Amino acid sequence: MRMIRSRENLIGAWAFLVGVLLSVGVGLFSVFAGKTVNQVILGILAILGIVAGYFVSEREAKTFLIASVSLVIVSYAGISGLVLSAAIAGIDIGKIISSTLGALLMLFVPAAVIVALKTVFSISTS
Repeated sequence: MRMIRSRENLIGAWAFLVGVLLSVGVGLFSVFAGKTVNQVILGILAILGIVAGYFVSEREAKTFLIASVSLVIVSYAGISGLVLSAAIAGIDIGKIISSTLGALLMLFVPAAVIVALKTVFSISTS
């Protein structure tokens, strides 16, 4: 049983790691290439979020929800224009941050929804 739980945590951890790296890549690519993000990549981020959220254990759900809700609020605020627009060496940092935060939202919102639903279901069945 412990081996299975360890493997589940590993799957969730890898899904988050790949999702965060992909989000940063999306943020950098969209600014440097000057293109919009492909919807397929955003779909992959959402699927990674669902997978990662599914593998969050009941014991870690409360901490995960607090952290993910904080991240979602900060990301939304950043996208809404609260991030200062700064240019360093001709690179628009504000656009990179906004694009990266938008991609992170695509990862964390589905994960938070899955964990919240699992938690509510767990509470209702106990």
